[in-house]
Amino acid sequence: MDFQLVYSQIFIQLLLGLVSVIFAELVRDVYHLAGHYWKPLQSYHTLHHKAYRRDLSMTSLEMYKKAQWYNDVPEALVMVGSTALVAGLAQNYGMWLGCLYSLMFLIPAIARSQGLLLQTDLTHKPGDLVEIPSRWTVNRTYHWRHHFDQGNAYFCGYFTVVDKVLGTSLSLKGKVVAITGASGTLGQALMEELSLQGAKIVALTTSKDAQFKPGIEVLQWQLGAEADLMTRLKSVDILIVNHGVNVYGDRSPEAIQKSYEINTFSALKLAELFLSTVTESDHKAIKELWINTSEAEVNPALSPLYELSKRTLGDLITLRRLDAPCIIRKLILGPFKSQLNPYGVMSARWVSWAIVALAKRDFRNIIVTINPISYIAFPIKEFFQSLYFRLFTSAHTQVK
Repeated sequence: MDFQLVYSQIFIQLLLGLVSVIFAELVRDVYHLAGHYWKPLQSYHTLHHKAYRRDLSMTSLEMYKKAQWYNDVPEALVMVGSTALVAGLAQNYGMWLGCLYSLMFLIPAIARSQGLLLQTDLTHKPGDLVEIPSRWTVNRTYHWRHHFDQGNAYFCGYFTVVDKVLGTSLSLKGKVVAITGASGTLGQALMEELSLQGAKIVALTTSKDAQFKPGIEVLQWQLGAEADLMTRLKSVDILIVNHGVNVYGDRSPEAIQKSYEINTFSALKLAELFLSTVTESDHKAIKELWINTSEAEVNPALSPLYELSKRTLGDLITLRRLDAPCIIRKLILGPFKSQLNPYGVMSARWVSWAIVALAKRDFRNIIVTINPISYIAFPIKEFFQSLYFRLFTSAHTQVK
């Protein structure tokens, strides 16, 4: 017997089985999308949304059973039928794994619809949210957003691939977004792009003479007085820390102080203030912190103090991410034309569009640059630095 051939066939069957499971999940996501946009299914899928309170507990047993029978059972039947059809056409044993996987949804759904199984699935388990939304798979917090943040987003059932492709991994509609450095070139462009997405903008500026479009809430603040913004930050959904300074070639003590005060310590103070507002269960799902740390984290910016201060901020945010109570996104931006960099080669308008497009696809490290090295160097740097911090730091250390 040729054992190498046997092992090869087993591997191929397992691989095909995995493909069939992924196909089953894609079928489920497409059916879910149809439940929102195809009228014959909309009323049935609405039952599913009506079956849960904000803490994901049942509104009533009868509503829950009805939702299972008219939404979950048909969805699982389509999964079973589609995977069985593909497996039959392929005439391959491994492909039947997707059909068996789909039956694991159909049988419990039938039981729940008849009141024989009251324990719900993991993504609808009632109680407070304890994790931030996961990135590649759907956890309770991720799916909670579909029910109570924005119904026309967060469609995926287990793998988040479809949401990433469609740009529905993050909904900005109705979100209150506060932006520091709002009077700057990128700040202005971000406000315009976010407004197009339906966000409500709060411009945070240290400039007394800055002009903003009508309808934008404007708050003045001063360096060193970040705590004065605390009251407003409590009701902000997304804080974008975007302010900064570039002293170019100046290496005087005053330039060092100014660079770190603005680029590092002020940004950190605002970040910590915002993270301290994550106090409710749903805050873990809705609130986000975006930090503009710059491509200077991994590449020269021909401005040493800008590099040093931004790199320090980036490193500390990497450390803070390990215990963050909400999503933190880094904005790793290459040279765009602005007041800080009149020699930039990208337009702020295009950069802001790319930032929002990538955020909606749940990129946690948003890299926008013309330098291909950054797309390789930054993820490697971030992975190993995060690993180093995990190995040699702890969340709670007793000080003697």
